[in-house]
Amino acid sequence: MARTRIQRLDVKPLHIPFTVAFRHASAERSQTSTLWADVTLDGGVTGCGESCPREYVTGESIDSAIAFAGRYVDALRAEVGDLASLRAWMAANAGEIDKHPAAWCAIELALLDALAKDGDETVERLLSLPELEGTFRYTAVLGDASPEAFKAAASQYVRFEFSDFKLKLSGNLESDRAKMAVMRGLGGAGLRVRVDANNLWSNADEAISFLRSLDYSFFAIEEPLGANQYEQLARLSDALGCRIVLDESLLRAEQLAALPGPPGSWIVNVRVSKMGGLLRSLDVVDAARRSAIGLIVGAQVGETSLLTRTALPVARAAGDALVAQEGAFGTRLLAHDVCDPPLMFGQGGVLDAAAFPMLRRAGFGIV
Repeated sequence: MARTRIQRLDVKPLHIPFTVAFRHASAERSQTSTLWADVTLDGGVTGCGESCPREYVTGESIDSAIAFAGRYVDALRAEVGDLASLRAWMAANAGEIDKHPAAWCAIELALLDALAKDGDETVERLLSLPELEGTFRYTAVLGDASPEAFKAAASQYVRFEFSDFKLKLSGNLESDRAKMAVMRGLGGAGLRVRVDANNLWSNADEAISFLRSLDYSFFAIEEPLGANQYEQLARLSDALGCRIVLDESLLRAEQLAALPGPPGSWIVNVRVSKMGGLLRSLDVVDAARRSAIGLIVGAQVGETSLLTRTALPVARAAGDALVAQEGAFGTRLLAHDVCDPPLMFGQGGVLDAAAFPMLRRAGFGIV
């Protein structure tokens, strides 16, 4: 058993107002719904973690995540003292983490942050990953807004030199056709567009009929049906000639084996919070790459710079399997962030690691 090193573990809600409300088929938000974890080690070193529990993604809430932390804090203090014991604890409690991935995510990130700071090294060095360098390019994300607001936001993204777009569908045919008309007018073939339906339809036939009526060549479609309907999703992919992005339909690496048809039909949206932390996200990336399945490194709406930071090594690990990256909105969406300057994209959706010295600090370098 590892020497007890965790002196204190606290989890609490974090609420930050948005600069503009964000809506999609499953929810509308005007502020963050975030779980924040603080860890203090025996020597006084502290670490921070974050996650975004979502009922419609993993069945979790802020309250259930806090309850999870309360159940396991004593065991963690007794059994976890370094990276090896952290991995061992995760393996021994994999079933519970499977049920509460976002709850575990905040705790795991705080522990990794603290352990890396205790060794005066980045989290990448702690995990034997390459240090962060180069650029990361992010997708423009458009929520389900009014026609005027949608056109204004899409036009602003184009002026900001974005070419990769993710659109939230509403299921209202007139409204969604208007969105596609805007996209045709803004660039047509020069833009790569995928849509996120947030489980709008009950079966493939309904989804195929609706999506064909939009008369737009999508690059990919995310979660058009209820979760885990792999056979129906494969049929939809074949009928529409586009790839399927799995979000709530894929939470663990072992689910990849259940995907039917050619691997090129599938893309996994790897969101660190949804997957249950950084280590499990890296496991999914490794398994997907070995199966020749594409990867999007995604984000929950309202993430702070801490979750943006934790997704960067995941994107690097994805390598040439990386299809797109989401998030890094910082104070473009949040009224304020947890660090200054916030870690967020610039012109063209590009985040240049060299512009953020925090990425070279010990731990995650955020707080």
